[in-house]
Amino acid sequence: MPECQNCGSFVTEAYVRVFAPNGMESVRVCPNCEDKLRDGASIRQARSSRGN
Repeated sequence: MPECQNCGSFVTEAYVRVFAPNGMESVRVCPNCEDKLRDGASIRQARSSRGN
């Protein structure tokens, strides 16, 4: 099963297919990551808390 390289959360294969760079089998960051987020093709630190 694919998982996020940042937080280790489970991600679906469809999510990996859409959001991972070509040739990668997992994503670098997912919606469950509280400390990082995607900014286009780049990954950056979150500027504010994304937790509940």
